[in-house]
Amino acid sequence: MKLEDPRNHQEWLTPHTFAWYAQLAALSGAYAYSWKSTIAEPNAETRFEQEVREMIRDRIVLDVGCGHGEFTVQWSPIVKRITGLDVTSGFIPDGRKQPLPPNTAFVTGNTKERLPFADGEFDCAYNRRGPTSCYPHMARVLKPGGRLLALHPGDRLSRELPRLFPGFFEPAPDGTPILDRLGQRLDQGGLKQVEIETVTSVQYLHDPMDVIRIRCFGQSPVLIGKVIDESLPAIEEIFRRHATAQGLPATYEHYLVRAVS
Repeated sequence: MKLEDPRNHQEWLTPHTFAWYAQLAALSGAYAYSWKSTIAEPNAETRFEQEVREMIRDRIVLDVGCGHGEFTVQWSPIVKRITGLDVTSGFIPDGRKQPLPPNTAFVTGNTKERLPFADGEFDCAYNRRGPTSCYPHMARVLKPGGRLLALHPGDRLSRELPRLFPGFFEPAPDGTPILDRLGQRLDQGGLKQVEIETVTSVQYLHDPMDVIRIRCFGQSPVLIGKVIDESLPAIEEIFRRHATAQGLPATYEHYLVRAVS
């Protein structure tokens, strides 16, 4: 059963472009996933958060690609100082709605350009699903021996979905283009002791609408409404045929990066 490709709608914005990020910020004010799922162990997100907690205590910290800053602010009680960096000003907390902790700041900046920080300003940094374009500049803003932790979606993330819902998702790419690009950018930055661990598990999507939410994350309500009208019945049928008691299973793969400046 072939489904309609959401990219055929004129309202479609290519994910992770500046226009897409600006629309997501305008719609929700947060970079937060809209679908519901259960993730089996090992959970890469949980492991990453544990390692971040251990690394940043009493340190001066940089959060790259901080989005709406919730993950940044949660660390304020245990860090010396933390700065969140994001390219989308609509995400950046400005302290007007809710006062920021005194040791927490946010900066708008493009990681494809020179990072707006002094040499050796930070003891350590982390990147939670943020831009890999920061890596050629990371060693400069970290103190010598400063640690970097990062978490990025893997090449096999949700690889089953294009097969289960043909035409609705883009075909999964051959090879490991994400891993290859990640390795190249880490090499460009002159980072040392680089380790990239692949953490693979299973994500169970809870209901058919979660399939649409994944595919149309960050898209306009008008586009999502059209997709629901034309595709939801077929998606519901496919979902029922392949779901388990826990939900629809899909590979949950991430790359966990550890490096030193």
